[in-house]
Amino acid sequence: MKDNNLVYGMRPVIEAIIAGKEIDKIFMQQGLKGEQVPELRKLINEHNIPFQYVPIEKLNRLVRGNHQGIACFVSPIAFQPIENLLLSVYEKGETPLFVVLDRITDVRNMGAIARSAACAGAHGLIIPEKGGSPVNADAMKASAGALSILPVHRSPNLKNTLDYMKESGLKIVAASEKGNKNYYESELTGPLAIIMGSEEDGVSGEYLRRCDEVLQIPIRGSIESLNVSVAAGILLFEVVKQHLQMKY
Repeated sequence: MKDNNLVYGMRPVIEAIIAGKEIDKIFMQQGLKGEQVPELRKLINEHNIPFQYVPIEKLNRLVRGNHQGIACFVSPIAFQPIENLLLSVYEKGETPLFVVLDRITDVRNMGAIARSAACAGAHGLIIPEKGGSPVNADAMKASAGALSILPVHRSPNLKNTLDYMKESGLKIVAASEKGNKNYYESELTGPLAIIMGSEEDGVSGEYLRRCDEVLQIPIRGSIESLNVSVAAGILLFEVVKQHLQMKY
């Protein structure tokens, strides 16, 4: 086994689901057949588990043992419902601060953002169910332990999650070079969700349209953009700065 979070073989994967383990993703051989396959498919549907059909070569690369055409990664953390996260923050009388990740695929970026978010006092990280970095051992390491304490919501539909947060009183802002306002010109002291976009093409247009503001970080050098984890740190600590200024 190459990864402590990797489970493979038909029965072990089924038992992991039944036991309530947080399954990050299931990889299933194309054309997989067998008497336990219907049970597996039923469990995948019931628990809304992300899965992907892959050629056997991919499974052979993932697993050194007899994978029987199936393998999955078990998340080292338990994901939280967004409703519970928001309710908890409001019940404590605190001002919500969340970071939303749109298609960030590099585990080191994800871990670094989680670390900055935890240091800035954020209340949680919102990640997509599909198309983003897995929460695995590498992400945990890159976060320097932050993912062990920072609540994470894995959203099956980021559009719906953003709409829910907006209806719950949060201001939605995105970091993008397409922004028409510098980040330090924005009022960031109220309930807030910050969207950080893909390493390749930034925040999706469908999410930008849901934003109250799209903010840019001024760039003076010849490189056109910052690493996404650095950009996240800049915005998060602008929030911290503005909250501190309110006290004086």
